[in-house]
Amino acid sequence: MRPHSRYFLLKEDVKAGAWFLGDPLDALGQKVEDIWAFTEGRPVQAQGRLKIPVIEPGLRLEFSAAGVGATPIVHVRVATVLAELAPEDVQLIPVEVEGCPDQFLMLVATKLVRCIDETASREVQRYGPDDGRPEKLGQYQSVAGMRIDPAQVGDAKVFRTWGWTIALVVSEDIKNSLERAKIEGATFEEV
Repeated sequence: MRPHSRYFLLKEDVKAGAWFLGDPLDALGQKVEDIWAFTEGRPVQAQGRLKIPVIEPGLRLEFSAAGVGATPIVHVRVATVLAELAPEDVQLIPVEVEGCPDQFLMLVATKLVRCIDETASREVQRYGPDDGRPEKLGQYQSVAGMRIDPAQVGDAKVFRTWGWTIALVVSEDIKNSLERAKIEGATFEEV
């Protein structure tokens, strides 16, 4: 672990007038069967070139969360930073964004880290036996005010959190590089 490491949730900075992207589609224009596979913290097998529909036209963001799975879609400028600083932590899959000539890629964090600090987080709730979701037993049902234990992260710079994979976490050096590049659409929250 790097001493005094800080980590941040990387999220879309939702603004009025910005585009809204839909769920990924396969090469035939059908919804991808398992949209959640892109946020599970492991590499994925892409079946042909994926297409991303624009549900609401507007300002094109360089970091967007597409569809209900909030799959990160990033401009090539973002992908370049991530590929340089965290090549072992990311899978970048070229996608075609409807009506957009710019090069965009889907960002898949390939590491899953068990690091949520339950005592430091504001509130955590886990799935129990009475919740009717046996496949989620022990995983987080909700996490508010999430904090992580940096000692558990190891050398990961981009990762998903075990049990709460909707959280996409980046290291401080990734955050700083994206901020220096003035990436449109990204916001950071320290965890």
